[in-house]
Amino acid sequence: MVSSTERPPLQAGERCIPYRLPDRIQRALKVLSTQYMRRIGLIIGIAAIGIAIGGYVFFNGERKPPIRYRTAVVERGQLVSVVSATGTINPVVSVQVGTQVSGMIKSLHADFNSRVKAGDTVAIIDPEPFKARREQAASNLEMARSNVARSKADLAQRKRELDRVQSLLPQQFVSQNDVDVALTNFQSAEAQLRVAEAQVKQAEAALNAAELELKYTVIRSPVDGIVVARNVEVGQTVAASFSTPNLFLIALDLTKMQVDTNVSESDIGGMVEGRDAVFTVDAYPGESFAGVIRQVRLAPMSVQNVVTYNVVVGVENPDLRLKPGMTANVSIVVAQRDDVLKVPNAALRFMPPKGEENRQGGDGQA
Repeated sequence: MVSSTERPPLQAGERCIPYRLPDRIQRALKVLSTQYMRRIGLIIGIAAIGIAIGGYVFFNGERKPPIRYRTAVVERGQLVSVVSATGTINPVVSVQVGTQVSGMIKSLHADFNSRVKAGDTVAIIDPEPFKARREQAASNLEMARSNVARSKADLAQRKRELDRVQSLLPQQFVSQNDVDVALTNFQSAEAQLRVAEAQVKQAEAALNAAELELKYTVIRSPVDGIVVARNVEVGQTVAASFSTPNLFLIALDLTKMQVDTNVSESDIGGMVEGRDAVFTVDAYPGESFAGVIRQVRLAPMSVQNVVTYNVVVGVENPDLRLKPGMTANVSIVVAQRDDVLKVPNAALRFMPPKGEENRQGGDGQA
């Protein structure tokens, strides 16, 4: 007996025909399946994003770095307080050589690094215009002297005329008016002679000035030294109308140099003449040079409300290794203690915990 829920077996020659749902039901099932898959995909995507964000925060979020400590041994030794400054190396004495007359440079007799002695010719200005002026002044002097001779002759003539009329006046051969006219002529001749003599002095002064200008066309070194700079070329015209042009810079002695450095007003109290200083230059890395403070100048220099003072450090330079214009990094020892306990400066710093910076005690002090 076959149960009502069981399908009887197929007989020979029979085929099983599949059951087909209605199209409306199939479409409804398809829509439901699509919506279900979309929801599943959305849930999976949200979960993946959450996992990614959580992993990033876990692996890359803020983590307190491990505390590391540096240790140092407290030891005995020397403590030194140093003031550092930057300066320029210059000759102790340098002389600027100029010209007192204007003209064209005809020749140069000194160049860079030339050693010169006092009185040596370093340059010559074209002397021809000055020679012409001297000849003109000499000619004017001769004319003035000729005028003096003529004035003297005229004065002698006027003197004879005055004597003659004065001798004839008692006999009344001439009138008093004739005597007065002769006296006036004599006095006029005297005045003319004085004018001529003054013109001679003026001409002599002009001649002396012309000769002096001609002498100034030869420019000479005023000191013994080395030519550090030459600021002129042959054929160049120099003018001395308003200010003396600087043609050469001559240093007296490069074996003795000085470092001109500026020290701030907060450190100037430790600057004392005779105190030792050490400096370095970029030309000789790793090498130090010794010096002594020669002068602490009182004139302040203010740049953007920062006040500094010029401190001059004297330096011996026997081998001429130090050149004018080099930049020097100067260190000046202002205090020194020997055989004291030392700890690194970083160990002396203290930073209060957060929130306690402004906490004060009962007396109003931090």
